[in-house]
Amino acid sequence: MTALICGSFAYDNIMSFQDQFKNHILPDKVHILNVCFLVPAMRKEFGGCAGNIAYNLHLLGGDGKPMGTVGSDFAPYAEWMDKVSISQDYLKVVEHAYTAQAFITTDLDDNQITAFHPGAMDFAHTQTIPTDAGISLGLISPDGRAAMLEHAQQFSAAKIPFIFDPGQGLPMFDGAELKRFIDQASYVTVNDYEAQLLQDRTGLTEQQISERVEALIITQGAQGSKIYHQGSHMHIPAIAVTDIKDPTGCGDAYRAGLIYGIMHQLDWLTTGQIASLLGAIKIQHHGTQNHHFTRDQFKHQFEAAYGKTF
Repeated sequence: MTALICGSFAYDNIMSFQDQFKNHILPDKVHILNVCFLVPAMRKEFGGCAGNIAYNLHLLGGDGKPMGTVGSDFAPYAEWMDKVSISQDYLKVVEHAYTAQAFITTDLDDNQITAFHPGAMDFAHTQTIPTDAGISLGLISPDGRAAMLEHAQQFSAAKIPFIFDPGQGLPMFDGAELKRFIDQASYVTVNDYEAQLLQDRTGLTEQQISERVEALIITQGAQGSKIYHQGSHMHIPAIAVTDIKDPTGCGDAYRAGLIYGIMHQLDWLTTGQIASLLGAIKIQHHGTQNHHFTRDQFKHQFEAAYGKTF
């Protein structure tokens, strides 16, 4: 069984400003804003939803192939994917574009200023969902707007079940489009903020959304997550973590756990627990693809956390 993970690939340029933004921005002068923040610390990470999810799924031993468009500057990322044995079968290089880039500056109060350049991601709609490659499950994560719409339609037409994971791309769509995504998808996963926005745009309650799909999964950060399935719902507590370093990419790690559980026909409690443990492991590391474990190590941690195996 193979999962096709549609979404972005990006370079994350992460910078730390050793002061507070509020000390450098005059509230009554924002209309003539002209500031520069000195950032002595900077790191560049491999990111993007498709890359992050595929990486975590690979660590679990799952078979996932990411699909996305990248730029002419993708060589270092490609080398990393080769090193960690992640498929590049469905990557398309757009020679005249850069790979998507995020420039994130964080101050001492954990406020962030981010600039995002979509680059090659804007051409993701030029790829088509393969229907003859043994794909048994799909995932639509944040990508170019046209790509998300078209790939959902293509999964649906091919009768390939898929997870709709709109993430930060959700505001690009109106209520009618979001309802269509929900009706095409087999599963919907959002965080608690996105869940509220999804309800506001569609006019549907959480219960009504869950009735249109096989499962609705809502992550709630430190409060854990909840899963609606067949008219009932369960709460998956978050695993207590003391060494919190970077929450970026925790949602992607969680979604890799969902894919693994669905592909292996695990019950929803176990699936949610696998996803929760993945998120807990990721949050203890900087970056989105810098955590490592073997499948046996993960199963040992799972048994220690939940008193059972899978």
